[in-house]
Amino acid sequence: MASSKSTTDNANTTATVDSLVAAPVTAKAAEATHHAVDAVAVKAAAAEDTLRKTAASSQETLAHKQEEVKQQLHDSYSKTREFAVQNPLATAGIAFAAGALFTALLRRR
Repeated sequence: MASSKSTTDNANTTATVDSLVAAPVTAKAAEATHHAVDAVAVKAAAAEDTLRKTAASSQETLAHKQEEVKQQLHDSYSKTREFAVQNPLATAGIAFAAGALFTALLRRR
């Protein structure tokens, strides 16, 4: 008995859906909705593609800038080390002056 009721309910639901789909207003609304969803999907796909390209480009640019900064830091370190080796007395004087300045700044606070 339950199975005959279930079959009847399914038949009624199918008939109701078929009658709604067959209605001209419903069909037009469904078609308009499908077109709107398709248009949004196309625009979203284009936006996603643009976003992915921009992200990849930004990643490449950042990697390039990082390498440049590393090279500049290495060059500065090399020049500073070379100066310290060639001028040990001047290096000691600069270190002393920087320490004195730092200490004076800390005492004022």
